[in-house]
This record gives sequence, C-alpha cells and structure tokens, in this order.
Amino acid sequence: METAGVRDAPTAVVVVDPDGLVSGWSEGGLLLLGWAAEETVGRPVTDLLVDPPPGFPDDAGTDSTGLIALRHRNGCTVDAVVTAHPLGGGSGRALGLVLTVQRWGRRPVIADRAFEQCPFALGVYDPDLRFLWVNAAASRVMAHSEEQVLGEKYRELFPELDDAAYTDKLSEVARTGEPARLITIFRPLGSAYANAWATSMWPVRDAEGTVCAVANWGFDMSAEYWARQRLLILNEASSGIGRTLDVISTARELATTPVPGFVDLATVDLFDEVLRGEEPPVHAAVTAGGTITLSRAAQHSAKEDPDRPPGPATPVGYAPGSIVARCMATGRSTVQLAAEPSQGGEWAFGPGLAADPAHWPPGTPLIDPSIAAKGLTGRITVPLLARGAVLGVVAFARRDRPEAFTADDLILAEELAAKAAVAIDNARRYTREHTTALTLQRSLLPQRLPRQEAIEVASGYLPAGAGAGVGGDWFDVIPLSGARVALVVGDVVGHGLHASASMGRLRTAVRTLADVDLPPDELLTHLDDLVLHLPDDLHPESRFESTGESGATCMYAVYDPVSRRCAMASAGHPLPLIIAADGSRTSLSVQPGPPLGIGGLPFEATEVEVPEGSLLALYTDGLVESRERDAEQGIAELLRVLSEPATSLEALCDTAITVLLPDHRTDDAALLLARTHALTADRVADWNVEPDVSQVPPARQFAVEQLATWGLEEEAFVTELVVSELVTNAIKYGEPPIRLRLIRDTALICEVSDASKTTPHLRRARAFDEGGRGLMLVAQLTQGWGTRHTTNGKTIWCAQTIESR
Repeated sequence: METAGVRDAPTAVVVVDPDGLVSGWSEGGLLLLGWAAEETVGRPVTDLLVDPPPGFPDDAGTDSTGLIALRHRNGCTVDAVVTAHPLGGGSGRALGLVLTVQRWGRRPVIADRAFEQCPFALGVYDPDLRFLWVNAAASRVMAHSEEQVLGEKYRELFPELDDAAYTDKLSEVARTGEPARLITIFRPLGSAYANAWATSMWPVRDAEGTVCAVANWGFDMSAEYWARQRLLILNEASSGIGRTLDVISTARELATTPVPGFVDLATVDLFDEVLRGEEPPVHAAVTAGGTITLSRAAQHSAKEDPDRPPGPATPVGYAPGSIVARCMATGRSTVQLAAEPSQGGEWAFGPGLAADPAHWPPGTPLIDPSIAAKGLTGRITVPLLARGAVLGVVAFARRDRPEAFTADDLILAEELAAKAAVAIDNARRYTREHTTALTLQRSLLPQRLPRQEAIEVASGYLPAGAGAGVGGDWFDVIPLSGARVALVVGDVVGHGLHASASMGRLRTAVRTLADVDLPPDELLTHLDDLVLHLPDDLHPESRFESTGESGATCMYAVYDPVSRRCAMASAGHPLPLIIAADGSRTSLSVQPGPPLGIGGLPFEATEVEVPEGSLLALYTDGLVESRERDAEQGIAELLRVLSEPATSLEALCDTAITVLLPDHRTDDAALLLARTHALTADRVADWNVEPDVSQVPPARQFAVEQLATWGLEEEAFVTELVVSELVTNAIKYGEPPIRLRLIRDTALICEVSDASKTTPHLRRARAFDEGGRGLMLVAQLTQGWGTRHTTNGKTIWCAQTIESR
C-alpha cells in the first residue's frame, strides 16, 4: 500500500505530437524537472532526454513503460519511470503520445514537506549563485517569497547587504566541490542589534559527479555567539586585570580589556585617595550632594594604540544629580541609549529576543539623546565597589558601532567592574602597605652619610619590584675612634613591614656594638648572640608573624686611614670587592661565616692592606643575583662596571645599579662604594712614654709643640690637660709599652695605648676624694671619649672638634 507521501509525489504529464514535438506540459513537469510550459512546448521531446532510446518516440506505438534519464532545468540528471500511451483520433489516426513521468526511487512528499517546514533557512543555488529553491524559513529571513528569488542572483537581489564572506564561500564550494562552514555577523536592516548566523554549505552533484548546485542551511545563533563572546572577554579579564599591584596599571587594564571586542571607549575615574593608597571617602561623603571630584586614572578607545604609555591622571568633576553622582550614591549601574533601539527589520529573525526589554532591570535603559551629541550610541556607567566602599566609576561607551546595548551587556559590564574593583582595592591596599614599609625602611637607613677624611662614600638602594614588596637590605657608615670608619651592609630575608622592622633592630644593634669599638669578628659574635637570645615577645598562637632576624646576613669592615689596613668579617654575606687605583683586584682568602642567629659557630676575620685610592664595594646579593644570571656572573659584571672610569663616585654607583638590576626585580639591592684615603705622616704624631710619672710633663710638651706645628694653638690648653690625665692613668694603672698618638682629622684625636686589659670607668668623685676626677674632666672638656681593646691591650681616646684651617 502506498503512503500518502508516495501518492502525492509529483507526476509530469507530457503530450507529444506525431512530429515528436512537445504540445502539452503539466504543472508536474515544473515540479519534477524545473521546466515551465512556455519553455518546453514546441521543442523536440528528445531535448529533455539525456540519452534517447533508439527510435523514440516513433516506435512507442503501444502502451509501454521504461526507465529513462531526463534532463533537469539546472543541468542535473533525473532518473524517471516514463510510461507512453498512444493518443488516437476518431478515424484511428495517431495523434501522438501521452507520457507520464515519475521520479525513479522518488522521495516521499512527506520528506519534501519536512524540508519545506524546516525552521532553519534552507536554499539551493546554481554555480552562478542563482536561487534554485528556498524553503519557507529562508523566505521569512529574506522577506522575499520563493517566486521572487528563483532564478535571481544573490548579490544582484540584495546589493545593500555587505555579505561578501557568505557569497565568496558559496562560490568557493561551487568551484572546489568541498563543503564548508561559516559564521557571519551582520546587522539586519532596520535593527539595532547584530545577528550571528551559522551556515553549512555543500556541493550537489549529478549522476556523473559534476557539481551542478550548492546547497546550504543556516540558523540564527546570536544568543549563543554573543554569550560566547562575553565569556571570552571575561576570560581575558581574568588573566588581564590585576596582573600588577599598581592602581594606575590595574585601571588601565580595565580600560583596555573590553576595547574593541565589547565597546569603543572605556574610562576609569578613581578618588585621589585610592591613587595614593589611602582609604576611599566614606559613603556619606559621596552622597553629600556636592560636586564629586575624581581623577581620570585610565582611558582607552579603539582608535588608540594599546601599548601607548599612559598619561598622568587628570582631575574630572561631576555635578550633583549627574549620572555618575547617582551611580556612586546608589551603588547601581545606569544604561544610557541615544535612541529607543529597534528590535526588528527587514531581515529580523530572532534578534529582538536578545534585546527583550523584559530582561532589563526596572528603569533601564535610560533614553538620553544628549549623548548622541558626544558621538555616542550608548553608555553603561558602573560604580566600582569593593568591600563596601566606593572607589570610583567606570564608563563603557559605544560610538563607532550601531549595535545598542542589551541587558546581557549590562551584566558583562558589571562583572568586569566587580572584578576590577577588587583588583584595584588590592593594589590600593598594597600601595598603602608598601608606602608604609618603604617610609619605615628609609627612616631606618642613613639619610646622609657622614663626611670622613678616611673615605669618600656613595650609596645606592632600590627596593624590590611591586610584586615582592620592601625588603630588609641596609647599609651604614659608622665613624670610629682613631679616624677609622666602619662600613656595614646587611640583608634580612623576606619582604614587607616585618623585614623592615628586623632591619632596623639589627642596624641599631650594630651601631651600639660599634660604639664599643670591637674587632669585626667579635662584633659579629655579639650580634649573633644578641639575635639568638632576643626575647620572643610574640607567642606562637599570636596572629602576628615572627620578625625572623635569624634569616639575616651582615658584612662588617673597618678601615684605618693611618695604617691603610682594612679588617673585616662576614656573617653569611658576600665579601666586598677591593679594586686598586690601577685596576688590580685584592683577593680575600677569608670565607663568610654562618648567617646570624645560628649560634655556636665562630666568625673569621681577615685584615688586608688597602692601597690609597682603592675602591671598596660592599653589596647585597640582590644586586648580583637574578633569574637571568647567577652570583658569579653578577660579580664579574659588577667588577667590569666598577673598573670603568666615571665622573664621580655617585655616578659610578648609579651606573652599577642601572646596569646590573633588571626592570622586574624580585629582591632588594644595596650598594655601598668607598674610595679610601690615607692620612699622611704629617697628620699623625707618635711618642713612646716610659712608665714613669716624670714623663708626664715631656708628654704635655710634645703635644703642645705638635699642635703648634699644626696651627692648633687654641686647642693646646685642653690638650695639655687631656694628655696629662690619660698618660698619668696609663703609667699608674696600665702596663708598658705606653704610647701617645695625636691625629689631626676632622677632629683632633688624642690616644694613649698600653698593654693592660683593664678598662677605666667614669665615676663621680665625692667632695673630699683625692682622685676620680680625671676622666670626668676629660669627658667635660672633649666632645667624645672611649676605650677600644686591641690584641695587645687597650687604647683610651678622646676627640676635640676643630675648625677647618
């Protein structure tokens, strides 16, 4: 039993006259072969046959049926079952034939109806892109009926559509015979929204395999396409916003990420307090009703180069009642459109669904024709909210594209703003902590190195990059007795406030121990013991972190300009570089000791003679080590830079830091350079004192005469008293050999050395005591005094300030 589909299959009826010419053509012929009656009547019937049987149609005298290949109007071959019925007249004269034609293996009509009623747009073109067939859905999309498009070329029928990608791909399929897929974006006529269409194309071949047509089907995937584009922008924002802990950089990342994929222009305005790392104004200040003053932290448009360096932040003001003021006061976004968006048009097939006003929040969008005067078609203003505080506002605007914003675009804008607000607030908080730590660190570092006759010094310090934070590197120059000077460089492991605080504690401890005038190895031993036994005022259960001074290193060196010798010791720190004036390097055989806080291990000291004019370079590992090179390579590069000529020591220090430090640093770096000088023999006077009190007057006379030679007669009276007291004490309480030394430096230094280890103490004598007033007198008459121990005993010294002469 035949189905309804088979019964409804198109059947062509053709009437052929005795001369073999077509004299009748039914509607079924148009449906089956594509030929209209006016195109076939009067033509030989054999023209419709691909390979006419011999003698046809003359030999078709009786009813007969056969399989014959017919020629379709588009050039394809149609296999058909042809039944011939002789047509006779009343006198028995043959009047011709009646041919009934049905497709061989024909498709049921239900299949034709399925294609016709398919919700996707279906179409068939000839190789020249003329329409051969379209279904009802395609007719609705094009707003043209099938009769209007059949036989017409696509490009000629729709010249106003910029659809070159679509038609070029159709031509390519017809030429190559290879199927293809394509996604095209276009804005239907009369619509404010762009459509995204997915299209599949494939060649149609005849029985011989020749491409005789191109078929395609397509559907509107606008919702899926734009949702995917929004996800791509959000994915880019996830990796592109918040890459640095810098407020301005984060604001610029927010401005550049959505351009041009989402909008044509983006601006980011922030409170000045946020740019400085301070707390943003409280909400009451934002809603007070006055003019809101912000700073334009970032701005980017599709016409700008994204790699162009950002300009300085400029102030912008917003009047009370403005869109920005309302957004910041209410914490809600506002969408402005230049005109009411059109949701349909000549080619509208679903674009209005994406812009359904029911999806908009109440009161949105706001139709504001005034933005058209600024060249904008729409703008979304979103407040930047983070942790309950308003940081500023971001505006997303379209001006070069006609597509109006949709409710989904508002969601995307708010997602971008929410992510960026958290990143900006993190950068603000980091800026505040970084500024605090840097201020603390700089307050603990020497602001101005003391002037010394023994050395000429220059220093350089650079904190780590923004991602690492302030570290614990430090340096110091400490004047010591006898015109000597101590050079110190140290490094506390870690970054942030804790490292800076630890650095300050260690620097203070080193200065305190330096005042005792200990040799370098003994000083580090005491410093190590101090670090090891520092009271732990932070309990383990405390929420605060330990300061961690045990992760510290220190290099301590003492240079004596009289002997031109330098004594040094290291607690896990790189040894200094010593470069003579002729460029030769002094090698050091000592090995660095353990870092501070280990305890129980000795520190080894070494002493080397330093030629006058030598360069001492003390540095931290952050200067010579990086991800690009190891310490040895860095030291070799530092040596090369320091060996080159420079206009000044400060210029040489700046050059070394610039050359050695990469742009993106992960550790602090400190460099202390010292150019050594020697005190000439005419500025130092020595006299050996015999252990007899009778030698006190000659010692005073020696001092007076030497001061006269130096032109320091005004200091002679005080110097006589000081020499008399110190030499007398050495003779009475010390052990030979006793030596008196006078040094003319920036101060007049008087030293008396003996072999005793006993340290004198300053005490207050009572009214009737016969002694105990000597050191008190020395302390009152001089600007400083003290004791330093040596391997052979001790030295008592005092210093008087002298004017430059």
